[in-house]
Amino acid sequence: MSDSSPAPPGPQTDDECPTVAKPRLVDELREKQGDLARTGGLALVVSAIGFAVAFWFVEPPPPGEIAIAAGTADGAYTAAAECYAESLAKSRVNLRVIETAGSLENYELLASGEVKLAIVQGGAAPDGAEADKLESLATLFLEPLWVVHRADDPKATLRDFAGCRVAVGQLGSGARPLAVRLLEANGVADGQDGTELVAESGPAALELVRRGDADGAMLVLSAESPLIAELLADTSLQVMSLDRSEAYARRFHTLRAVTLHRGVVDLAADLPRRDIQLVAPVANLVAAPELHDAFIPLLLEAAEKTHEAGGLLCDFGEHPGLDRVEFSPSPVARHYFKNGPSFLQRYLGFWVASLVERAKIMIVPLIVLALPMFKLWPPLYRWRIRSRIYQWYALLRETDQQLRLGESANLAGMASRLEAVERELERVSVPLSYMEEFYNLRLHIDLVLRRIEERRARSADHA
Repeated sequence: MSDSSPAPPGPQTDDECPTVAKPRLVDELREKQGDLARTGGLALVVSAIGFAVAFWFVEPPPPGEIAIAAGTADGAYTAAAECYAESLAKSRVNLRVIETAGSLENYELLASGEVKLAIVQGGAAPDGAEADKLESLATLFLEPLWVVHRADDPKATLRDFAGCRVAVGQLGSGARPLAVRLLEANGVADGQDGTELVAESGPAALELVRRGDADGAMLVLSAESPLIAELLADTSLQVMSLDRSEAYARRFHTLRAVTLHRGVVDLAADLPRRDIQLVAPVANLVAAPELHDAFIPLLLEAAEKTHEAGGLLCDFGEHPGLDRVEFSPSPVARHYFKNGPSFLQRYLGFWVASLVERAKIMIVPLIVLALPMFKLWPPLYRWRIRSRIYQWYALLRETDQQLRLGESANLAGMASRLEAVERELERVSVPLSYMEEFYNLRLHIDLVLRRIEERRARSADHA
């Protein structure tokens, strides 16, 4: 083998090995990521604090159970409430139906806070009821007032009950205050001219009229009630047709003038056998302001399923609605009847939608806090990186000022400090985007070290 043969390749030094830079680059990237994480951490912490504060003021999640005051066990209110309960159970919400004597007791339960939801008869609010403490969610269905007398004792108007014994409904029911109000509007008052108002309702009131123990009865019942079909088929009793029904509706805004058309109850039996003019209060779904807003669309959806088919006295889709409500309508109910159920409740279900709706409220303060913080992130990050370099520039400037002022007593100490900085810089990792400042610092250190050496050389010559 000749001497000119190329020598076998020897081991490469670190400066020659191209792979040495890779670990260094990885270290720099990791260092940069760490700086980003530490800098962004402040924004995240501040945002999290804002999120927690906002969460404190957000409405709490809805409870798993609510109670509704309805009516008597065999009444239309209880039947409707039980339909609502079946619908809400599909969304895993328990609607507990409380049987009561009627609307007045329901108002008492609302006032005491024992329930936050009730079905009440329109116009049955007790005197002194605080309207600002209740909200109307919907009108549900019509419940006509049936004025009954014996067929052999014909009566044409409510004025004909002056001096008579009249069953006007149980204490606590909504029928009683309505009957009393209409009788008084016609000049018939309890205890006046021998008039006596009896606290009896339903089948018991009709039996009093049949036996002659009462001259009349005033009942508030749905036209679909079996008792009404029984009443219309009883030839010994007669339902008074209120020829002035429109006048009553004008005088009392909670009433509607309606017509029960001939044969509509039973076509085969031709019941009723004539058109009957009636007035009908509207059953209302009312709530205390404390009722969780998330329940309202769920309740209104259940009411639509139960009542939108209409009935003998109202058209399809007429109820539920917000026509002739007695109290200020709930804003949530207004939105529901205008826009329908929300997108979230339609596709995510009640509980998930409720959670998302509550979270939406917290997004606003979160954005308000987070955006400024994240805008500060880049300059804060640049300051953090440059601060590493500037801390050595402070020492360099101090040394340079000492040289400019002619201090030569401690030149060796100055050089020693700068050499220590150089050794420290060799161990520092700086992201690539900031290498210009890093190398400028090293050049400036080298410049000051050369000036120190020149000063030391001159001092040695003078000596």
